[in-house]
Amino acid sequence: MSRSHKTKAVQLTSERKVVPLAPAHVAAVQSGPRAQPDAEPAQLPVGALPYGRDLTERWILFLDTLRQRADNMREHEQQGMPPLLDFQYETILDARKFDQPANYALLRITVIGDDCWEDCVDETKPPVVVVDPRAGHGPGIGGFKRDSEIGMAMHEGHPVYFVMFFPEPMPQQTLADVHNALRQFVAEVARRHPDTPPVLYGNCQAGWALTLLAADCAGLTGPVVLNGSPLSYWAGEAGSNPMRVMGGLTGGAWAAHLAADLGDGRFDGAWLAQNFESLQPEKAIWEKYANLLSKVDTEADRFLDFERWWNGYYTLSREEIMAITQNLFIGNKLESGEFQIDAHCHVDLRRIQNPMIVFASYGDNITPPAQALGWVPQVYKSTADLKSAGQRIVYLTNPHVGHLGIFVSATVAKLEHRAILESLNEIEALEPGLYEMIIDNPSGDPDCHKPDYSVRFEPRDVSDIGETAQKSTELAHVRRVSEMNEFAYSMFVSPWIRAISNPVSAEVMKRSHPMRLSRMVFSEQFNPWMKFIHTMADGIGKDRAALPSDNPGIIAERAAIKAIGQSIKSTRILRDLATAAVFGMIFRDAVQVSGPENKDGEAVNTATIGV
Repeated sequence: MSRSHKTKAVQLTSERKVVPLAPAHVAAVQSGPRAQPDAEPAQLPVGALPYGRDLTERWILFLDTLRQRADNMREHEQQGMPPLLDFQYETILDARKFDQPANYALLRITVIGDDCWEDCVDETKPPVVVVDPRAGHGPGIGGFKRDSEIGMAMHEGHPVYFVMFFPEPMPQQTLADVHNALRQFVAEVARRHPDTPPVLYGNCQAGWALTLLAADCAGLTGPVVLNGSPLSYWAGEAGSNPMRVMGGLTGGAWAAHLAADLGDGRFDGAWLAQNFESLQPEKAIWEKYANLLSKVDTEADRFLDFERWWNGYYTLSREEIMAITQNLFIGNKLESGEFQIDAHCHVDLRRIQNPMIVFASYGDNITPPAQALGWVPQVYKSTADLKSAGQRIVYLTNPHVGHLGIFVSATVAKLEHRAILESLNEIEALEPGLYEMIIDNPSGDPDCHKPDYSVRFEPRDVSDIGETAQKSTELAHVRRVSEMNEFAYSMFVSPWIRAISNPVSAEVMKRSHPMRLSRMVFSEQFNPWMKFIHTMADGIGKDRAALPSDNPGIIAERAAIKAIGQSIKSTRILRDLATAAVFGMIFRDAVQVSGPENKDGEAVNTATIGV
């Protein structure tokens, strides 16, 4: 380095000013960047650790509840899937032994709690026959707990009978076979109680089965109560009642025919249960499981009781499911008078002379009031027409309860069903006409008797419900397209499917159904990890202390559950609106019917699908 450079370097060094450091800064430099005595350590939010512990415990108990559900399901199947009634009973008639056999049986309820038939029953009161729906699940919805239709009828002193059915139909069983069995059951009950005609209680699909009895060539004498029962299948709004349009988008009845062929002549009821859950996934899937997780300490038993019935899937014969889809869901032949029971008799709703009591709910998206009542203005042109026919129709509506709540809700059983049973004499005494049954309950307590609540019957005009059930041109097109597709499938595809189907393939298909597989995956038999969950749940249950409901974590969890549920609901609403729009575009604009229509409004020539 030159002398000048050294001089400059010295000058620069000498010009630097040394600034003394504070003691704290000296310590920081000496100890490195980690020494920060003034910094506060990071802390978890208040209550986070207790909430994390509580959530972990609840999650383990939640999984263990699903394990118990799977084990209950397996046990129920191993027992032969008997009816899930919370009452003792005896078998009166077994229709499997009839000359025209069917997989049905008539039971008599003998014991309720600690009371037997002799302690509860007033023989002067009319017998009540409860019939459960055969719509995928097994029998028991009308009486799997004390506060139910059967329980209320027994508490009111009525002799109670129950119509059950077995998991598998008889070979080639038809609706005519079932109709004949029900006819013999009613005759047997009437024989045992000759002084008072029986009251027939039909839930959901069982309602139209009882209506067939009332409207066939023999008819009935006692009142029929229809709970959430569809009789007018084309009524309702497509956006809010999507079930009535889904059959059209799948091409009609051929899909059910295919499923029955693949099942070796049996239609698996799990398909119907899956359809029900898909209608409102925010309730049937999300809210059900979220509610179990958040309240597993108190809701596990109630959840298991209901799931024991919900997951018992029964089958229908190919002949039955085809008759149901073609004549009712798609054909809508019940209200039009085209339903042919057998070669000797067809159904005519104008034949009905016994009182009809219709119970529907505005919260029911499976059988909305329009489908429960829409047949009235289709059968009777006016109120005068109804009166001249000598008919009495009484309807009762609930503002919010869902479809299953009509049958299983304890509140509904204690108020509406009790009110129906306690008002039978008043209904019998009504003049012919249409009436709305209104319950005034000023106390607000559903578990009460008259005169704590009062019932009045307000006369109504047929025109009051006429606007809810206008005949849909689009659904008439669906009917014709379904007939074409079914004809093509039966001729060209069904024979090949039947040739390759066998009991083994049908059983494999049955066991692999998502509704079964999603349950059985939590069974210890199929999932070894569930034994670990079982052990942990047993340990947790001994000394678990749940967090209070005002814990910040619990409050945030409830808000998240509600937000997610609302998001699923919004998506489902958009799905239903889009489905309705697509359905309208296809069957309003694309389906052209050539030729004139006959007097029944059907096209004379075959319907064609435009491109």
